[in-house]
Amino acid sequence: MPSSQLSDYAWPVSRLGELIEALARRSGLSARPKSIPRPPSTLAGLGDEQIGRWIDVAAGDLGLEAETIQAMYPEVEDFVRAGGPAIIRLPGDLGQDEPLLLAVLKGRGRSALVITPDHKDRRLSIQRIRDALCFPFESMLLEPVDQLLVDAEVPPARLQHARSAILREQLGPLRITGGWMLRPSPGSPLLRQYRYAHLFRPMIALLVIYILQQVLTLVSWYLIGRGVFQGNFDLAWLSAWGILLFAGIPLQILVSDAQSVLSMGGGTIFKQRLLHGTLKLESDEIRHQGMGQFLGRVMDSDAVEMLALSGGFTAVLAVIELVMAGWVLSKGAGGMMHVGLLLVWSIFTALILWRYFQSTRDWSTTYRKMTNDLVERMVGHRTRLAQEDRRHWHDEEDRMLEEYLSYSEGLDRLGAQLQAFISRGWLVVGLAGVAYAFVATPEAAPALAVSLGGVLMASGALGRMAAGSQSLAGIVIAWEQVGPLFNAAARPRDSQALDFVFSPGDEGKAGAQRQDQASLLNKDRQPVVSARDLNFRYSERSQPVLQGCSLQVYEGDRILLEGPSGGGKTTLAAILTGLRRADTGSLLLWGFDRQILGGEEWRRRVIMAPQFQENHVFAETFAFNLLMGRHWPPRSEDLQEAEQICHELGLGELLGRMPSGLQQIVGESGWQLSHGERSRLFIARTLLQDADLVILDESFGALDPENLGRAMRCVLQRAKTLLVIAHP
Repeated sequence: MPSSQLSDYAWPVSRLGELIEALARRSGLSARPKSIPRPPSTLAGLGDEQIGRWIDVAAGDLGLEAETIQAMYPEVEDFVRAGGPAIIRLPGDLGQDEPLLLAVLKGRGRSALVITPDHKDRRLSIQRIRDALCFPFESMLLEPVDQLLVDAEVPPARLQHARSAILREQLGPLRITGGWMLRPSPGSPLLRQYRYAHLFRPMIALLVIYILQQVLTLVSWYLIGRGVFQGNFDLAWLSAWGILLFAGIPLQILVSDAQSVLSMGGGTIFKQRLLHGTLKLESDEIRHQGMGQFLGRVMDSDAVEMLALSGGFTAVLAVIELVMAGWVLSKGAGGMMHVGLLLVWSIFTALILWRYFQSTRDWSTTYRKMTNDLVERMVGHRTRLAQEDRRHWHDEEDRMLEEYLSYSEGLDRLGAQLQAFISRGWLVVGLAGVAYAFVATPEAAPALAVSLGGVLMASGALGRMAAGSQSLAGIVIAWEQVGPLFNAAARPRDSQALDFVFSPGDEGKAGAQRQDQASLLNKDRQPVVSARDLNFRYSERSQPVLQGCSLQVYEGDRILLEGPSGGGKTTLAAILTGLRRADTGSLLLWGFDRQILGGEEWRRRVIMAPQFQENHVFAETFAFNLLMGRHWPPRSEDLQEAEQICHELGLGELLGRMPSGLQQIVGESGWQLSHGERSRLFIARTLLQDADLVILDESFGALDPENLGRAMRCVLQRAKTLLVIAHP
């Protein structure tokens, strides 16, 4: 079905800002009253990538993210059903000046709820949307497929089914870009993310069901106690008791299901936030950390997730059970005396748990230090083999291991005492209270039974609270490593003016979105980068690394920056690429500062290949290492260009040696690359990002004369504007 049949439901690109605002507000993603300006008139003529970038920036102003959504041909219908809230671009020529967009609020069953341009909610068949998305691809095959079915004399009743089966077979590997899904940013408040992920329902259900379980337990106790003290068991009451016992089985299943949903949903949100926070860290925040510290953060993040989703639930549910046990004790023979004993014992338990927390912190500090040291030694094991005396390899390790074992023994001993003493100690105290009540009022047998039940209930709750509190202690300690990543996710996104979202096809002129481009840019000799009076120092007390630095880089320039080590060359490159900010001075890209363009756009336009020790080969495919700054998953044209650049840089022989070519796993755990091969990989990775300014920081030092000549020819041919940093 052609897309034009959905034009009554679709929005023009000229109202894209209004569409995003309406979709965010109606879906509950954002209640922030903010008006998004109209997109520039040139946006309608651009492709999905440029429109997606404008949508992402506009959604960022509302605290949201816009994720490009793709689906394989057979999965398009499922993606439409589950993709809301989303913006779907209708493909094909609709006979209009600009493409049209669908605002899908949510899908359910066979229909989707869409917001029409008159701001009304209307139901639309998911099949119609699916047909509109797939029609441009199916239309090329429909005529030969129908002719094939006629020649095969397929019965009319099975014609549609056969046609669909053939199309699925032919178009199955096709990936269809459907549009953009709006979702809360991983750095947004957790309550908003939990509401978007629908986690409040299982959370409330878990608490309600657990309370209901405890109530059923109390009622079953009441029924048994009533029969005991009456001296006989009525069949009806006994049957009711049996029904209550069986009712606990489905309730326990529901509790387990709710915990599973919370664990998976909460764990996903937590991981996404940590990854988002990691990308928000400044380079100086992680520059001086080793592999061991990074691994320690990963391990602590897993510990926080697992303990929070297990021990956290246990502690919360134990508190509920403890409160109910106090209520039961207040109805027993001991009355408020028993409640007071439980309160005092709970305070005593808290003091013991605090001591356990302090011991756990000491143990964790030693463990973390030992782990960091072990990882660093493993990473540098080749250096130790070559240069360190074998007789002294383990001196420091043995000392740290002895200290670790000492803390472990003390912690294990305290943990065993905690598990045994808190629950059983309360039994002694609680039963002593029951004995006192028995001596004081021996005739109140039912009340004594109630008190005994309350003591047993409180004992189980205290045991679970101790176990849960031990997990919470581990969370608090692990949070010291994980907290900075979690909090970094909440840092505000670099603002970017919507009127200055660049188009890659502008040849670096940064102006496809401006109403009067000629008045804003001097097309003849507008500098790509203009710096004036830059000053930078690493700390308030240190000497300035840069002082009064000024330069202008024009499009097409090839600049060689030489100087001694420590002269500030790399620091200047980091400032030009936006990785650092100058203390004073002005820095412009195509005449605009970073506040207008935004940090993400700036770093996309100015790309640097850092020094060898600052650059990395990831344990992934060779293609991923080449295209990680461009598109992933890659398009066929991306892979073709990557392979072409590799041949120009002299890496064609390497591709021929690797069994899987571009898809070969490289890195420490994969195919080993030489120093020179890594250097050329880093150069190729930088060139493939198609930046306005390419900065190469000592990238040619590891190359032999032949490969140096190849690399220089490739770089000079492909880089629009080039700045090379080298020693004299």
